Parts: sequence; C-alpha cells; structure tokens
Amino acid sequence: MITIEEAIHQRHSVRQYTDEPISTADRAALEAEIARCNKAGDLHMTLVCDEPEAFGGGLAHYGSFRGVTSYIVIAGKPADDLEERAGYYGEKVVLLAQQLGLNTCWVALTFKKRLVRESLAAGEKLVIVISVGHGATQGMPHKSRGAEAVSSCPGEAPDWFARGVEFALLAPTAVNQQKFRFELLGADPGADDLPRVKATAGRGACANVDLGIAKLHFELGAGRDAFAWA
Repeated sequence: MITIEEAIHQRHSVRQYTDEPISTADRAALEAEIARCNKAGDLHMTLVCDEPEAFGGGLAHYGSFRGVTSYIVIAGKPADDLEERAGYYGEKVVLLAQQLGLNTCWVALTFKKRLVRESLAAGEKLVIVISVGHGATQGMPHKSRGAEAVSSCPGEAPDWFARGVEFALLAPTAVNQQKFRFELLGADPGADDLPRVKATAGRGACANVDLGIAKLHFELGAGRDAFAWA
C-alpha cells in the first residue's frame, strides 16, 4: 500500500465510479478500520456495499454522482462534538480507502436519506455519508488557501506546526471552504510540557465535520507527539 502521506496528497473527491466491486479483502480492511473507529470515536459507522438505490435518483445526479453502489454511513448519539468526531474518524477510513486504491467523496445532501437511515439504531443522528469505490477518474486537486489564512502563531512557525497546517490544507472540506483555523498558543505549555494548539471551526455547512477532518490531517502532518490540543 502507499503511505498515509501519499494517500493525503493523492486523495481527491471522486463522484463517478466504475462497476468494479470492492474486493473481499478491501471490504474486510475497511470494516476492520470502521470497527476500530466506532470504538475509539463512540460512533456508528456502517459500510454498505452493492446498494445502488441511495445514490440512484435525480438528487444524486444533480450532485454529479454516477455509479455509486457502496458508501459509508456515519451516525451516532446526539452530542455537541458528534460532527467533529464524525469528520475525524471518518477521514481515517477515507485515507485507508485511498491507500487500498479506492476513491471516496464526502456527501452531505445528495442521497436518499430514507434508505441511508435504515442502518441507524433508534435515537441515533445521521451526520454524513461517504461514497466509496473504484473511481472513473482520480479526481482533481482543489484550490487551496494560503497557510496565513488558516493559521497564526507568535513569531516564526516551527517546522512541525507549518507541516501540520500544510497537511490540513489538503483536507477535504464542504464546497472547499477551508474555514478551519489553527493557532499556536504562545508560552502556554501544559503539565506535559507540550505546546498547545487551538483549533476552531468557521461558520457554514458541515463546519464541525470539516474541523474534525482538518484536525486529523494536522496531527498526521505535525506528529501527534509534538503538541497537545488546547
């Protein structure tokens, strides 16, 4: 498999898929990662395969989706941080899919919610869906904001912080908004003597999902041992 860093750079949103099914081995790998993320993130993610109806109507076509027969449903018990956790742990599955040679796209609206909700348990809230499969293309890079637009720090940014922001800017966000922000707090180490980074979400659709995705990317770029979240 390619490395996680290669997956971050190669992953682009893909909305059109071939009819090649996800292999048994790849499906098992995705389901194992989903199980780990469900436990760690207190979520209910479900991989649905060989089901063409959820993305089979005019709404999906309006969103330019074609050939989607497999997708991941992300849901959980209502909580203030549910959307952020959905983004963080859902992106772990997205990056694994990319490592496996599959393609994905985060989808907030253009699917049949009635069908998707069939995988939910009583009292759970549907957060978002991820299409997954063999892309007809590999997608296209999105236009990115500069680091100065999404981050701040006292003085010159240390290498680990700059790399974290670089990776965060490669994260998928709703309509490519990139409204998250990372702030390196000056002279504010915790008991563990690690510098603190404050991450905040902007306003807009899926802003907290986007923040969770961006925080994972930041961690992967900066190195989880280099800092602690404020």
